[in-house]
Amino acid sequence: MTTDLSPWPHRPVEVGLVGAGPWARAMHARVLAAGPETRLAAVWARRTDAAREAAAPYAAHVAADFDELLDHCEAVAFAVPPAVQAELAPLAAKAGKAVLLEKPLGPDLDSARRVADAVSEAGVVSQFVLTKRYHPATRSFLEAARAAQVTGARSCYLHGAFLGGEMATGWRLEHGALLDLGPHLIDLLNSAVGPIAAIRATGDPRRWIELTCEHANGAVSQATLSGSVNVPRAITRVELFGAGQPLMYDTAEINHEDCWPVLRREFADAVRTGTSAELDARYGLNLQALLDGVVLG
Repeated sequence: MTTDLSPWPHRPVEVGLVGAGPWARAMHARVLAAGPETRLAAVWARRTDAAREAAAPYAAHVAADFDELLDHCEAVAFAVPPAVQAELAPLAAKAGKAVLLEKPLGPDLDSARRVADAVSEAGVVSQFVLTKRYHPATRSFLEAARAAQVTGARSCYLHGAFLGGEMATGWRLEHGALLDLGPHLIDLLNSAVGPIAAIRATGDPRRWIELTCEHANGAVSQATLSGSVNVPRAITRVELFGAGQPLMYDTAEINHEDCWPVLRREFADAVRTGTSAELDARYGLNLQALLDGVVLG
């Protein structure tokens, strides 16, 4: 899929941001404010001082509550823990707002299903933030993978954020790498190798977990996940093997800043056309269903 990054022909989409934590400030607020496809219209967080800090660089309105945020936008971006997103995203959808959703959709499958169902019932646009999927190199890899005959694959997503610092948040430490990193890697394997039918696992999601994925086409893939290892930078790698030459994808070779303009343009285009792309709330639910079905043993 190639995204058109020619001059934006429409008025900016007015986006309200829910959340003012590290990820909200580092990514959502900055990217949505950069435009021209979107404008950061308002910010709401349960801590007003944090919302004010996130909004100030972009002269965005600081909403006193969630309802006030909805009054100031046509789309809502969520950068909050999964339980909060699962509580508020259905309300945004019912209010007719397009939603930009983080992974996982919710802390469990039932809450994730409520989000996806609310989006479907309201008929609003949704988009799922799987950052790497918006990079041209990722899309080139997946296109090549779909043309290959893959027999097996191995992959990993490793970082040390759970060891301390701003990203060692409560929900990540509670649920571990399976819900935090799992959606990224399972998405890549599901897209590159073929639909995943079942996943077995060994290990501890809070320390180190190994997944064996059985694909509907008979291929088998391995995935290693950990957020508790001391590495200089995050490692995301996928290797595909089969009758042809091996294919390799490694995020060490890409600049993640190249993802954000694509994500912003595709979300704004979906809002203006009223049509969600592939990575929507239902797709996020499908990924969470796969992770919920993981058999530990």
